[in-house]
Amino acid sequence: MNRQLAIISATLCLLPVAGSVQAAERPNILFLLGDDWGRNASCYSDPARPSVNDVIQTPNIDRVAREGVLFRHAFMGVSSCAPSRASMASGCYFWRCGTQAFLQPDPSWEKNQIPDPGLTLPRFGQLLAQAGYATTFSGKTLELDKKLSKSIRMEGDALRFSLYAKKKRLNREETAKVVEQTVREMMQKVLANRQPGQPFFHVIGPVGPHRPFAVGSGKTLWGIEPDALKGKLPAYIPDVPEARADFADTLGEVLALDLEVGWMLDELQKAGALDNTMVVLTGDNGVNMPRGKTHCYDLAVRAPLMIRWPAGIAKPGRVVDDFVGQIDLAPTWLEAAGLTPPAVMDGRSLLPLLKSEKSGLIDPARDHVIVGRERHEALTRPDGMPYPMRAIRTTDFLYIRNFKPDRWPSGEPYDDLGPKGDPNSQGSGTVAWLVEHRNEPATKPVYELIYGKRPGEELYDLRKDPDQMGNVAGDPAYAVTKQELAARLMAVLEKTKDPRLTDAFDKPPYVTGTAAAKKAKGKKKR
Repeated sequence: MNRQLAIISATLCLLPVAGSVQAAERPNILFLLGDDWGRNASCYSDPARPSVNDVIQTPNIDRVAREGVLFRHAFMGVSSCAPSRASMASGCYFWRCGTQAFLQPDPSWEKNQIPDPGLTLPRFGQLLAQAGYATTFSGKTLELDKKLSKSIRMEGDALRFSLYAKKKRLNREETAKVVEQTVREMMQKVLANRQPGQPFFHVIGPVGPHRPFAVGSGKTLWGIEPDALKGKLPAYIPDVPEARADFADTLGEVLALDLEVGWMLDELQKAGALDNTMVVLTGDNGVNMPRGKTHCYDLAVRAPLMIRWPAGIAKPGRVVDDFVGQIDLAPTWLEAAGLTPPAVMDGRSLLPLLKSEKSGLIDPARDHVIVGRERHEALTRPDGMPYPMRAIRTTDFLYIRNFKPDRWPSGEPYDDLGPKGDPNSQGSGTVAWLVEHRNEPATKPVYELIYGKRPGEELYDLRKDPDQMGNVAGDPAYAVTKQELAARLMAVLEKTKDPRLTDAFDKPPYVTGTAAAKKAKGKKKR
């Protein structure tokens, strides 16, 4: 038995068995993981800084925040589907998750029997199930042990609100009736799946905010006027009709998600289970827009996070400014269930923050988060190589280390298509506009900022530059700050034995490049 497995086995032996903590003391847990749901909700609207959150109202999401705790500095560890979800499930930094540190596996992984350290990491879902929880899942969710967890199936298209409406030729009210029935039946099945007195853990993954969604649906279905977004987009997104309409469509899907939250809360209320249920809302990736999903800028990794739990939150209605990561969720749930989080987890339980009566910064040690990225799309580069990034985010600064600055961060450019590996190009009016106008004097600098090659180090002073537009890594005035942040970042990578430090993620079995090279062969470069 290797050292890591020994640690896990020893840890599991110390965990309380089912029934050692009375069921009445253990909360139900409802976890909503919105696919590509970035930090968008009306509770995140800031009077001091105009943003897209100013034009929407999300009363059900806001209710969870108002009756619980709203986290203003929550971050995704990686803005890429599989790595993000693996990191949450294990409570570990994504680079410790083995093959799941990449979104798309290399074909060689299926052919060769290889040691995969990510597979030996304990998953919170398995530990909850072993401790007596009824664990269930619906939609696109986390990796749960299928032998210990039950799938609560839903109508697949129903949670893609705008596409369902378009496909069935329904208006908003008609579509909402179908989606409402689907969501309510799901929650009823979750509640019926458990034994008397048995707590449940259920994770639901609405996919609506993930592209594609119906073009123009933000206005036609939800009444969001694109022009209401004038002056509210991030500075690197062109403030043009195409981009405003694109963002309006994204926000429309957030409004659909808000309805779904309301129906779930109502079903819990009717069943008398709401007060002893920890409701956690967040997203797996940032907004699917340029400089968003897959990158390390705020649009990519800053997460919505609100937790409602009347039985466990000392003072509801608080806003917390501590920096927290999604790797903190697994140990939080385990501790709430009366279990001891395995020592191999990198995350720290949020229970001290929930049980505190303070607002603002509670734990001075929570003054930063570490985020990163490896490979998102296999065909981003012909050889299938990743674009490795690691970053540290504090209140005042964002420091990014680009380990391979010679590579294209969003994929090598191809004729008339923009960067080949950019997942944001799937029906995005914003990307289409940028590609069409990329050679115009006013657009070229922004296009290069988004899609061009980047230096080995980036540093942004968020006090002066909240949109992270001006890299000051080369400014002597910031030399000490850059050195300090780089050292703090490197200390974490070394402590957790990040494979990137030895470029292991560029070598077999993680990358062979053969399949990607064959598929990309013959593609005409710009």
